[in-house]
Amino acid sequence: MTQKLYYLDQYIRDFKTKLISQERSEDGRWFAILEETAFYPAGGGQPSDTGTLNDNAVVEVEEIAGVIRHYMDRPLESSHEVEGRIEWDKRFDHMQQHSGQHILSAAFSESSGYETVSFHLGKETCSIDLNIEELSEEDCMKAEALANQKIMENIPIHTKWISKNELDHYPLRKTPTVEKDIRLVIIPGFDYNGCGGTHPESTGQAGMIKILDWEKQRKNIRVTFVCGKRVTSQLHQKNEVLKELTGVLNAPPPQMSQAVRTLIENGNKNEKLLAEARKTILDYEADILSRSFEDIKGLKVVKQIFSQRSMADLQHLAKGVLQANEAVVLLVSENGDKLQFVFGSAKADKNMKELMAYAVQLTEGKGGGRPSLAQGGGNAVLTGEELMERLLDKF
Repeated sequence: MTQKLYYLDQYIRDFKTKLISQERSEDGRWFAILEETAFYPAGGGQPSDTGTLNDNAVVEVEEIAGVIRHYMDRPLESSHEVEGRIEWDKRFDHMQQHSGQHILSAAFSESSGYETVSFHLGKETCSIDLNIEELSEEDCMKAEALANQKIMENIPIHTKWISKNELDHYPLRKTPTVEKDIRLVIIPGFDYNGCGGTHPESTGQAGMIKILDWEKQRKNIRVTFVCGKRVTSQLHQKNEVLKELTGVLNAPPPQMSQAVRTLIENGNKNEKLLAEARKTILDYEADILSRSFEDIKGLKVVKQIFSQRSMADLQHLAKGVLQANEAVVLLVSENGDKLQFVFGSAKADKNMKELMAYAVQLTEGKGGGRPSLAQGGGNAVLTGEELMERLLDKF
């Protein structure tokens, strides 16, 4: 068994160890098995670390049946000693986001009694799903304020290994899914949670938490947020958009809402200006979408479910994503008792026209297009998420 250095010290960036073996995976990728590793394998909603082993790039790490695989771009030349180096900025970002999730989930639980049922750590943003069907802005802001208060208090974050028989000694937010070797992440007096991820030494190192948005997902509410350095990144991106819109609308940010209302009231007179502002926002949204792809059966897939979006919006977003990324794009909008959808692909071997035919069959609708870009709509005889799942099953 590989010794997990990231549990002994989550701040280890470099280490030396011995190579146990290296071989090819089922899909032909080279991977190394080491005596010790500081590379965290993907799990619990947290992506794996990346970095290097000697001069080889480590592009992914996963644990399969107790074996930690370090996937590399090529086999190691050395047959014995190996020097590993973690891509630290990425690791610390993951530590900030993961600890921020614990803090935010505990804040929702304490302030409103809302429990977290799932967590996703993406490249740009993170999200938690709450076991509620509606979320008010007041409840959202209360949780955010409490979370940032706990960050400002700079409370130490402890980890502890316990047995199943010791679970009753701790006020856990939810019961761990494992039966033995249970690892607790503890923020004393605030949060006690079973977790195998990496976390900083104190809440203060999460930096800050900012909730960006929330939306209904079937029976849950999905809350999108960022922590630490990502808050600065989001602020920079939105400030750039605001600066551009300031010029387009000829109004400072506090007056933008009124400026847009005036444009709407003026109708055709200002239609061009409004269209430019909307295009800027859609271009920004398409850029964000293009960087939030998932790997599904070896394909880059950008998928998103919207509410009350026009076909023109979906087409604009799909084209924007395809211009920025070689991916398959699946966009669905829930519009009352109707569904609208746009599918696109930058790869010739994925026929979107065929996928569209399947979608309109499922929704009793109609649609068409080209193999690279197709659009259509139908009845909401299933939810947007159910339709998305059926589409992904065709890959």
